[in-house]
Amino acid sequence: MTFSDRLKSIDSHTSVASEFRVRTWHGALLSVLTLLLSTYLVYTEYRFNFATEVVDRVKVNATSPDGLEMEFDVTFPSVPCALLSVDANDPTGQPQSLHIDRTHRVFKHRMKDGRMIGRRSKFEVGGTVTSEGAVRGMAKDLGIDLTKEDDLAAALAERAARKAEAGAGASTSTSTSSKSGDEISDEEECGSCYGAADEGECCNTCDDVKRAYQARSWHIDITKVSQCRHQVSSKDEEGEGCNVHGTVALSTGGGNLHIAPGRGLEKFGTEREAEMGMVSLMEFLTQTFETFNVTHTVNRVRFGGEYPGSAHQLDGQARVVTDEGAMYQYYVQVVPTLYKHLDGTEIRTNQYSVTEHLRHVNPGSGRGMPGVFFFYEVSPLHVEMEEVRRGWVRFMTSVCA
Repeated sequence: MTFSDRLKSIDSHTSVASEFRVRTWHGALLSVLTLLLSTYLVYTEYRFNFATEVVDRVKVNATSPDGLEMEFDVTFPSVPCALLSVDANDPTGQPQSLHIDRTHRVFKHRMKDGRMIGRRSKFEVGGTVTSEGAVRGMAKDLGIDLTKEDDLAAALAERAARKAEAGAGASTSTSTSSKSGDEISDEEECGSCYGAADEGECCNTCDDVKRAYQARSWHIDITKVSQCRHQVSSKDEEGEGCNVHGTVALSTGGGNLHIAPGRGLEKFGTEREAEMGMVSLMEFLTQTFETFNVTHTVNRVRFGGEYPGSAHQLDGQARVVTDEGAMYQYYVQVVPTLYKHLDGTEIRTNQYSVTEHLRHVNPGSGRGMPGVFFFYEVSPLHVEMEEVRRGWVRFMTSVCA
C-alpha cells in the first residue's frame, strides 16, 4: 500500500459518488449566494482589520512645553492700519518679549471696501494702549502734558462742534493730497539703520528703522528717515480697514495676545493743543473709542502645525460689534498634542478650545481700552493621538473563525 493510499484510508469525509448526487437549480442558487456572502465577509474583515484608526489618550503633562507658536489672521473692516498695534502680556500684565525673526513676523495690509490695497508691510510689534494709565505713561515718554478733563459730556459736545466746523471748512477748501491709485514703496534694497543697528544690518522699511531705534531706547525723528518719507497716517486711511496676520512665539506660562490702539498720536488733539504740546486725556480717549470699532473676522488661528483631522474653532468666525466702547475677549485653552503616524513619524502641535466674552468699556471708566484680546492658558494635560491597524493576524483569525 502506497503512502497516498494510507492517507485516503483515514479520510472520514469521503465524497458522495456522482451517481448518487441530485443537482437542482435551488441548490446552485444557494451555492452562489454562499460564495458571494463568503467573499463579502472576507472583504469587510479586510477593510476592518487594515483600516487606519486614530486612538486618543489623555495624559498628565509631566514636562512643560518648550515654546508656544501662535499664527493668526484677523481682519478689521473699520479700523485703519495706522491705529492698530499688536502686543502680548504675561498673566501679571507685564509685556512678553515677542521673538521676531524670519519665521516669526507680523504684517498689516490696508483694506478698502473689503479688498486688499497696496502691499503688506511689516508690523512694528508692541506699543499697544490697553489702559488709561498706559496713555499717561505714553504721553510722559513723548513729553506731552495730558490735561485733566473729567467732564465726558462736555468733551463729547466739544468734539461734535469741532467735527461740524471741520466739515464746513472742508466743503469750501480744495484738497492738496498727492495720493493716487499707485502705492508708493519706501522699502530699500538695503537701507540704512542710521547708526542704530550693527554694521552690515539692513533696515529696508520704516518699521525696521523704528525697531532698531526702539531696541537701543533711542528717540527717532521720522521726518529725517528716508524710509518713512511716505509713511501713511491714520488720517490718510480714514474709511479703510486693516488685515493683521503673522506668527509669533509666546510664553508657555499663559498670558494674552491683543490687537489694540497703538501709540500713534498723530490724529489726536487739536492743532492748537499740538502746537502747545498738550493733548486732553479725555480727547484722546473719546477719539480712540469713536474710531476703534472692534468688529472683526478671525480668518485663522493656530497654535502649531497641522495634523490629519485637525479642526480649528475660530477659523472664519465674524463678530459684528455695534458698541463703540467694546473689548472683545477670547479665552483659549491650549492642549499640547502629539500625533503619531503609522510609519513612526510624529507631529508635536496644539489643539485649542475657546469661550468668548464681549466687555463694554467707556471713556474715563478705568476698565480698559477697546481691542481684541486672545487670553490663552496651556493645559496641564496633553493628548496623544496614534494611528493603528489590527493587521494580518487579526484578519486571518477572523476569516478562519
